[in-house]
Amino acid sequence: MDTSFIRGVIPPIVTPVDEEERVEEAGLRRMVDYVIAGGVHGILAMGSNGEFFGLDYEEQKRALAIILDQTAGRVPVYMGIGAITTREGIRIAKAAEELGAQAVTILPPMFLTPTEEELFHHFKAIAGATSLPVLLYNNPDKVKNNISVSLLQRLAEIPNIVGMKDSSGDMTLTAEYIRLTRHKNFKIFAGRDVMILGSMAYGAVGCVASTANIVPELVVEIYDKYMAGDLEGAREAQFKLNPFRMAFNLSSFPVATKDACNLIGLEVGKSIKPNTGSPQAVLDKMKGILTELGYIKQP
Repeated sequence: MDTSFIRGVIPPIVTPVDEEERVEEAGLRRMVDYVIAGGVHGILAMGSNGEFFGLDYEEQKRALAIILDQTAGRVPVYMGIGAITTREGIRIAKAAEELGAQAVTILPPMFLTPTEEELFHHFKAIAGATSLPVLLYNNPDKVKNNISVSLLQRLAEIPNIVGMKDSSGDMTLTAEYIRLTRHKNFKIFAGRDVMILGSMAYGAVGCVASTANIVPELVVEIYDKYMAGDLEGAREAQFKLNPFRMAFNLSSFPVATKDACNLIGLEVGKSIKPNTGSPQAVLDKMKGILTELGYIKQP
């Protein structure tokens, strides 16, 4: 299985919606072009920042079809699976393959508290329903299920489970994931934007970064400079990015990403309710940072 394309900077692309909270096609196409112009190496549809939780199966498929059409092969497209049931996860995986996605990512079930054995069989069943490369998505803060090192080692034996996005924020855990799977060509992505450089220093192949929706060039700069051996340049780019990403934490998740897109004129609409928007103080803070970074022009 070719996994050479699984690398670099991948934005979990925001999903613009209209007043009825349905996918707004023109805005989504505009987002695709924007991030590709910024140099990203792939696009993740229906990630957390894509608000998969607020879109039904048909709208998720519609969003993926639009992204694939607009991308037109310029970069790989990954489909996020955030299903609670194994049955629904299999359904989405099959649809992603039929529509032409290049890979899928699987988030552990939310709300439930499965055992490691239940998680193993959940991931195995979804991976077995598709011939696409599969990446796991570890985000224990949000789903309350952590993919342990021992579970990852078992899952890495499944032929088409080839990588993971780790949003744990635990660098020791990230390092162990990489150390224990490094001989299998298993691909680990940083899932915390402030830990891109640190994760790559351990051997991560890139990042899935929400900030790449807004400042793709800056996120790509971290990756490119590190890969070119310019550690100091990569560090400075990481330090430039960090205050912007940390401002997101002042809002409810994940509204800041869309709000920041709107601040720079991408017109992605509102967040899906019950989320509404960032407080004015947060908008002002993000506007100031984006002005310093050159993404908002001063009058």
